[in-house]
Amino acid sequence: MPSAVTYWAEHAWLPQPDGPAVRSEVLITVGTGGRIAALVPDSGPCPAGAVRLAGLALPGHANAHSHAFHRALRSTVQVGSGTFWTWRETMYRVAAALDPDSYLALATAVYAEMALAGITAVGEFHYLHHAPGGARYANPNAMGEALVEAAARAGIRITLLDTCYLSAGFGAAPTEPQLRFSDGDADAWAERAAALPSAEHARIGAAVHSVRAVPAGQLGTVAHWAATRRAPLHVHLSEQTAENDACLAAHGVTPTRLLADHGVLGPRTSAVHATHLTDEDVRLLAGSATTVCMCPTTERDLADGIGPARRLASAGCPISLGSDSHAVIDPFEEARALELDERLRTRTRGHWTANALLRAGTADGHASLGWPEAGRLEAGALADFCVIALDSVRTAGPPPALGAETAVFAAGAADVRHLVVGGRHVVADGTHRLVPETGRALAAAVAALR
Repeated sequence: MPSAVTYWAEHAWLPQPDGPAVRSEVLITVGTGGRIAALVPDSGPCPAGAVRLAGLALPGHANAHSHAFHRALRSTVQVGSGTFWTWRETMYRVAAALDPDSYLALATAVYAEMALAGITAVGEFHYLHHAPGGARYANPNAMGEALVEAAARAGIRITLLDTCYLSAGFGAAPTEPQLRFSDGDADAWAERAAALPSAEHARIGAAVHSVRAVPAGQLGTVAHWAATRRAPLHVHLSEQTAENDACLAAHGVTPTRLLADHGVLGPRTSAVHATHLTDEDVRLLAGSATTVCMCPTTERDLADGIGPARRLASAGCPISLGSDSHAVIDPFEEARALELDERLRTRTRGHWTANALLRAGTADGHASLGWPEAGRLEAGALADFCVIALDSVRTAGPPPALGAETAVFAAGAADVRHLVVGGRHVVADGTHRLVPETGRALAAAVAALR
């Protein structure tokens, strides 16, 4: 990382007293520590010695929910029909083929794809802990450490959300494919997770896979582990109606109520999906200031349904975004899907502003991953940002003042021209500097699992 570097952005989406707006000719000086030391709009032409960035600079996106190995499923699960549950069987077959070395190769390429899409931080919901059959690696955290190293090689930040996954469903023993996910009980999970090392680019959080996969009496152990470390805590919630029905049968309450009763909800918690909620569930999530992470491209790919994102946001829940199964990796598509899906449901328009959708994908996403100092372009923040072209076939035409609208409702991952993380120029002119042949790396890593 350079000790100091100055970038000149043709345009940038910046905080303003009356709300974010696009400003022009913006000098961004990065100081030591990879933070923005100074940011000056209307600075005049690009000065000598500054790195010129044509287009619109945005805060880096936070991919708040990722299962990196699901990237190997792309297209292969689009043959034929089925449900989430049949899709899951294909996912298990891919999981069984991975080891620390092959996961390092795959995740490095996946995180490089994220960088090319404008993502500067990923929340990796990691439950692929052990060898097939449940045997422990000599280093019990070999798989998690491979993910941390992969993020470093791809030049992005990571929050490793080490996931407790103990049961096939409400007390049932893990199935054969799930044995490598389980530590046996929550205390053993906590002991292993406590040994995970952090790094400058990596922070460690926790996750409850779901109320299906962690017995109710052990939910508190995971919540306590996260609380004592002031770490992010994530959980899959009510993605499927079948989960709700099974939880009601087992405990007489909804999954949201069960989590609330065991201390899982709260301002450092993110509930992922939250697709099928009761009115009380919405009140519990909002009343606890729990973030809700929506993953629209996966939720539609798996035919899960359209979650009540607008209701949750109106009630007071911060909203973040994730690409989850990586059917596509495109944070702009995730953002606009919140608005467009709501239009389909209600047959009216204008539920979210472009500024609100960008905030969900940037500042609120980073906060949900334990990086509150990222996700905005201002002095003191981490120098993590991307630049999209305003002259591509998708983005050409609108004036720069409508840059936020252009980014959310017209741009795509292919329009990202530059990515800077901690002041380091990771993607330049559409090419990843650390993984320059990202497509070949992805193809090779996926082929190795067949």
